[in-house]
Amino acid sequence: MSNKILVTRSSMPDYEEYCEEIKELWDSHWLTNMGVKHKQLQAELEKMLDVPHVTLYTNGHLALENVIAAMNLPKSGEVITTPFTFASTTHAIVRNGLTPVFCDVNENDYTIDVTKIEDLITGKTCAIIPVHVYGNMCAVEEIEKIAKKYDLKVIYDAAHAFGVEYKGKSSASFGDASMFSFHATKVFNTIEGGAVCFHDDNLVQKLNDLKNFGIHGPEEVAYIGGNAKMNEFQAAMGICNLKHLESEIAKRKAVVERYRSNLKNIDGIKLCGVQADVKSNYAYFPVVFDEKIFGASRNEIFDVLAENGIGARKYFYPLTNTFECFNGKYNVNDTPVALHISKRVLTLPLYADLSLDDVDRICDIILRCKKGI
Repeated sequence: MSNKILVTRSSMPDYEEYCEEIKELWDSHWLTNMGVKHKQLQAELEKMLDVPHVTLYTNGHLALENVIAAMNLPKSGEVITTPFTFASTTHAIVRNGLTPVFCDVNENDYTIDVTKIEDLITGKTCAIIPVHVYGNMCAVEEIEKIAKKYDLKVIYDAAHAFGVEYKGKSSASFGDASMFSFHATKVFNTIEGGAVCFHDDNLVQKLNDLKNFGIHGPEEVAYIGGNAKMNEFQAAMGICNLKHLESEIAKRKAVVERYRSNLKNIDGIKLCGVQADVKSNYAYFPVVFDEKIFGASRNEIFDVLAENGIGARKYFYPLTNTFECFNGKYNVNDTPVALHISKRVLTLPLYADLSLDDVDRICDIILRCKKGI
């Protein structure tokens, strides 16, 4: 279908702009291993995010795996997180030999319910990995208080929160570290890519060791690490896209505002509230459908949109604590709010170049599914 609308579309600079950015790579032939572009993007991100340290990665998942490993958490340790997230969050914990303990989310913004964290803390708890969902910020101040009280590390999965600010502070500023994904589908992308942002000087060498085989020199390998380095072409894409970030977010804002205008005050449709003191990046537009009131289920609406060439996403469904690889280990009823939302949520198409006419068409199709319309 020629007018098919995907759930997202990658933001890219002009072809000529990117070609100009990578032109010098043909002179240097330095394509990876922390070259000029890598160092430039790292410096620009440290300045933009107002953090002393940014370590770049080939993708966000390895960034999260590595920063968990860098914290030297006890191998028998438990990590409090939520199941309302992408598989990467849970897998990164388990692949580090740690045990996820799932906390429910709150009903307002679908981030971790801070009122339920303390009840899950045991003698084995060593960290909290909260997830900023859809660009919605977790309750960072309450999480910090709990972490200090129990001497726990806090690593934010901030994959959705690049460019978000809370009370004038970058989302990268909170916790012991924050991980960002720069995947092609994100507000800011480096094709694939990711980063860890942090304040502790002692983590710099650890993270570099983990992502580059522990190599300290041509004849010195001081640490057992892997390979997770961002290459120069990825970094160059990031350098270009960073220049256009504010305009991209502004375009996304217009799309979100049009969705809100069309879908507000509709019985059976719940929209995320606007968070106080938060500057949004307008990363996603989740809609929760109450079948009993709206007259059509989330799955039915998903199918109707698909029939009309419109891609929505059941994001996040299924919950990570229901994955087959964890079969029998968790009771999904321990996280009832997350379960409820996961069965009813759709994220609608959202990207900078999505026309407002297309937003109107998407909304019209959804509203025609409503009983009685």
